[in-house]
Parts: sequence; structure tokens; C-alpha cells
Amino acid sequence: MRNDLDGSDSAVVKQERGVRTRNHLISVAAAEFDRNGYDGTSLSRLSRSAGISIGALTFHFAAKGELASAVEDSGRAATRRVVEGVTARGGPALDTVSALVLALGRLIETDAAVRAAARLTQERVGAGPDWCGCWLPEVKELLERAAEQGQLDPEVDPCPVALLTAHLVGGVVTRVRRGRGEGPGAVAGELRELWRLIRRGIAARTDPELPK
Repeated sequence: MRNDLDGSDSAVVKQERGVRTRNHLISVAAAEFDRNGYDGTSLSRLSRSAGISIGALTFHFAAKGELASAVEDSGRAATRRVVEGVTARGGPALDTVSALVLALGRLIETDAAVRAAARLTQERVGAGPDWCGCWLPEVKELLERAAEQGQLDPEVDPCPVALLTAHLVGGVVTRVRRGRGEGPGAVAGELRELWRLIRRGIAARTDPELPK
């Protein structure tokens, strides 16, 4: 009986070790894909960065594409958690757009898997759904709702504003990747100021966020 228990415990330990190794590989790969892109990252480079053998790496991920897909999944999942967390709070639609844009900026600064997902889904053949698809549809829907509720200036079309938001958030990804910020939170701070200017340009004159 004891031997059976020992075998079961050993299997659990091995399984937990495997999960830790897999998560470590995804974390390391996220940083490498974010920095160097898909074509600029090799399995040998990933093996060295992770501190494990090629054999151990390919035990978990048989090919670079499988690891890239896991990184994409991780980045999309993190993004969806933020989107769902912000939109669940409710409140005026334009306020929710603002909160979501700023939350995405903070996430991009701190999560390499999110930045890697944004890059990989654009440049990798066979990649999964585009990263923007994790959040842009919600932004478009919220902006349309804001227009219906009179929160936007009557002359503002929600569609171009959503497109502007996509370019703005994409710019945050690039700036963080290139290390343009002056310390932690700097790029998110830039985004906050830029979004404040955009909101002033699109909001109805009754917007409480506008200066009196």
C-alpha cells in the first residue's frame, strides 16, 4: 500500500515539475519573441535563455511554432482577463473605454507575453487570432454605445476613434519593446496624457472629464 502511495506522490511531483518547466519556457520565450520576433528566435537560443537542454525543451514543445502558439495563448488570456475585469465594472461607456485603454497600457508595460502576442500574431505565418481582437471589438462597441448615449461629440464617428485607439495601443507596444520609457510606468503615463487629449477631442461638451 505504501509503495502505491509513494508512486502516486512521485507522479504528482513530476507533474508539478513539468508544469513549472512549461511555464518557465513560455515566460522565457515570451521575452525572446517580444525582443527578436519569430524569425529572429531559434530553439537553440530559447534553450540557452531558459537554461535547459534542447531535448528538455522539445519534450514540452516539439517545434518553435508550438511554443509561439503557447505564448500567444498566454498573452491573449492575460489581455482578456483585463478586458473582462474592466468591462464588468459597468458605468458610462466612455469612462469604460478610458479605463480599458489605460489598463491595457499598464498590462503591456508589465507582461512580455502580451507584447509577444501582439507581435507574433502579426508576423508569424499560421499564428492564431490577431491580438487586437482580444480587446478592440469591446472598444468599438463601447464607443458606439457612448455615441448613442450622447457621451461623444455629435460630429464624432466612433469607427475612426476605435481605429485611432488601435494605433495608440500598438504604439505603446512598440515603445515599451524599444525601451523608450524613462523608468517603470513611464510609457503608461504617456498613454494617459495622450488619451486625455483624445478624450477632449471626442467627448460631448457635457463630459465631466473636460475642463470647465
